[in-house]
Amino acid sequence: MPSFGPIKRKDLLNYLRRLGFEGPYSGGKHPFMIKGDITIRIPNPHQGDVGRELLGRILRQAGITKDDWEIL
Repeated sequence: MPSFGPIKRKDLLNYLRRLGFEGPYSGGKHPFMIKGDITIRIPNPHQGDVGRELLGRILRQAGITKDDWEIL
């Protein structure tokens, strides 16, 4: 189960795939993932992990609650 906190980009992509998202696809400034009519941009932090605040924004855009995230 992932905790709601800093996470490696690779792990974020794997967990989003488990939740039904496809991708990442390239386009624009950032890659993106799709699930139905939901499109989320995936950051590429060049150093370090995706932080807690950015993770929260990504999950909010994806319609994933903190509880759903931690149940994975």
